[in-house]
Amino acid sequence: MLTSLTYLHGQPTITADIRSDNADFIVQEILPFTMTGEGEHHLLYIQKNGLNTTEVAERLSKFAKVHPRDVSYAGQKDKNAITEQWFCVRIPGKETPEWQHLNGELLTVLEATRHNKKLRIGALSGNRFKLTLRNVSAIDALLARLEQVQQVGVPNYFGEQRFGHNGANIQKARDMFAGKKVKNSNQKSMYLSAARSLVFNQLVSARLDKHQLAPLDGDCVMLSGSRSFFTVEHWDDTLLERLKTADIQLSAPLWGEGELGANGAAAQFETGAAAAFESELVGLAKFGLKQERRPLLLQAEQFHWQQVDDTTLVLDFILPAGAFATSVLRELVQYQDMAEVRRQQWLASKEQQE
Repeated sequence: MLTSLTYLHGQPTITADIRSDNADFIVQEILPFTMTGEGEHHLLYIQKNGLNTTEVAERLSKFAKVHPRDVSYAGQKDKNAITEQWFCVRIPGKETPEWQHLNGELLTVLEATRHNKKLRIGALSGNRFKLTLRNVSAIDALLARLEQVQQVGVPNYFGEQRFGHNGANIQKARDMFAGKKVKNSNQKSMYLSAARSLVFNQLVSARLDKHQLAPLDGDCVMLSGSRSFFTVEHWDDTLLERLKTADIQLSAPLWGEGELGANGAAAQFETGAAAAFESELVGLAKFGLKQERRPLLLQAEQFHWQQVDDTTLVLDFILPAGAFATSVLRELVQYQDMAEVRRQQWLASKEQQE
């Protein structure tokens, strides 16, 4: 679904493979707070390899003999990767399980401490990524493109995993908007997020296609590092300088009910571009989502890279919570996800056997 979206630096012609092995895709969560060391909530920093977040949560629930609702985490992490992720297990009383007994080939408890509050979805400041690109077709061209991305950033698109395999979550959201009942609250939330992300991606793509990074009168801009925003009725030299130095950022709407945030030419553009998604706009408002904003661009922090050989390069960077590493990768190379290739091969083999 991402290939049809507008590229900020032009569609790359360089090709490369990602996730040739789980160790080629390493993710580490960064929490925005320090643990108190006391309380009924046990925070566990777990390294997992080949497990998804739900599978780890189920193991923790069974091991600690608690209800699944007493196990929480800040965000979902890929199965086909090595990820270090925080989990929270609520255990009233003073008992502390021997968490190290969970350790095995696929899971290792790196740290365990107590905290006085539950870990909730979204309670992250960001994630550190270490990604290995293999079979790079033109390493010199990639090095030049890396410089561009480091300086300007990339479109802040939601990644393909937000939409499910082959975009299935979008159709399920549309079915739900048309009246199909969805009892599972987690599934409902997932479908709503997919529909909202679809609209955001398309608005960003349309904006870049028509205006690139040129500001519009009436733009709703966000303060960097904050969710606060304000409307720029007319751009002056001071505001343009703030935009140039990234003190403020252009934004696009996360759709819901309420005022759009933008005015004038910017509002006219956003409403016009969103008109093609009427069912999603009506459905998101109907289910109670409120208008919010998200930065138009994504700027990776502590962005470094190391060339290993003529066809291999390692990237190391930090992204804020809610941002997708694949949005960075798509501006660099046309990548082939080898984990998905292996999945498709397995499905084909299974189909042949049946």
